[in-house]
Amino acid sequence: MTYIAATRDRLWMAHTMRNGNSQNLVKTSLHRSEKGSIFIWMLFTVTIAGILLAATGQVWQVKAQRQKEKELLLVGEQFRQAIMSYYNSASSGEKKYPKSLEDLLLDKRGPAPERYLRKIFLDPMTRNTEWGLVEEPLPEQTSGMSSRSDLGIIGVYSLSKQAPIKSENFPDHYSTFAEAITYQDWQFAYSQDDEEGGSSQGKEKEQSASQSDSSSPLSPQGQGQTAPNKSGSGFSSQG
Repeated sequence: MTYIAATRDRLWMAHTMRNGNSQNLVKTSLHRSEKGSIFIWMLFTVTIAGILLAATGQVWQVKAQRQKEKELLLVGEQFRQAIMSYYNSASSGEKKYPKSLEDLLLDKRGPAPERYLRKIFLDPMTRNTEWGLVEEPLPEQTSGMSSRSDLGIIGVYSLSKQAPIKSENFPDHYSTFAEAITYQDWQFAYSQDDEEGGSSQGKEKEQSASQSDSSSPLSPQGQGQTAPNKSGSGFSSQG
């Protein structure tokens, strides 16, 4: 009896241990499955967050570049206006372009010094005061070997090689900016030829407008020309 009881106890213990191990295995597999699911969800969340951050960063970069373009157009126009004022200064008695941008800060050609810029502005695209300079072209009557020491600066441009975003809705004197490849093609230059060309175009428009008004039947001249046709048309009161 004692042998049988001992055998029975050993069998029971073995059965209990087998059941416990199987339950532990099931718990371990379930725990690993939960960990795998959590890892997959975390990876998915991180991926989506990265995509959203990249898109937000790109939108911010485009917005910042557009703001810099507005600043560049404003600053470039101030340089152009200053060069125009320097060239057309009445106190100097001569029409010449500045030799350097520093000449725009203090013009000593006349009896009283004049200032056309309060400082050399930063280039919004490169964030420094170094600008590209548009030099005055050589006169046509001079040879190509002539010295450029007597020639001045007619404009400035940014040294940035970045491609612009803005490509339309420019002022008339900046119409070539629409075809720019880099910001270096945005040249803020003043030329007397441009001013003369603009005035001649204005005169041509005025002449064409006056001709169209004179040929209109509603104008006084047009009414004077059509009146004889009515009287001579044969529809008189006597007829």
